[in-house]
Formats: sequence, C-alpha cells, structure tokens
Amino acid sequence: MAKKTIMLACTAGMSTSMLVKKMQDTDKTAGKDYEIFATSTSDVDEKLASSNKPDVVLLGPQVSYMKEEIQAKTDAAGVPLDVINMMDYGMMKGDNVLKTAEALIS
Repeated sequence: MAKKTIMLACTAGMSTSMLVKKMQDTDKTAGKDYEIFATSTSDVDEKLASSNKPDVVLLGPQVSYMKEEIQAKTDAAGVPLDVINMMDYGMMKGDNVLKTAEALIS
C-alpha cells in the first residue's frame, strides 16, 4: 500500500506544526507510516497541483471560514477536506486528529 499523505493547513503553518509533531508521535507509536506536514493556506493550490498531492487536507479551526473556498479546490483534485475539531486542536490531541484524517482517507 502506498504511503498516505496528510496535509494540515492554517494561516502560516506554524501553530499547526506543533500538532503535526503530536500526530507523527501517534503515527510512530501505532506503527503506521503516514507523511504528515503543515502548510499555509496560501500554499494549498500548489500542494494540490503537485505530483505528490496529499490524500487528505485538514484545516486549522482558525481558518474554518475558508472551508468553502478550499473545498472547491480539494473537490476538483479529488481530495477529502475537513476542519480540525477546535478542542482537539487547542489540546494538541494528535491521536484524535489522526483518527479524523484516517476516517476521511478510508
């Protein structure tokens, strides 16, 4: 099975980077092998157009107002999209966010 890629997007990709680390820790502990990274919402178009486009996109809650705009782009690319639960984001619950991503991928 090909390695799945999970992309988190927020305003600048900074705060989401901390959550990525938590998700990677969960991923490693569970013996899974996802590529997980954070980026700015301004880079979503470029990432979706790349040959290594993500398998799922999760938006930080602070950019949930952009969901409709980004949803049109992810739909066109055939990539599922959701907004990260605010509590999971605030508490840095990487395990819960990883479960959300997995549910969208499968």
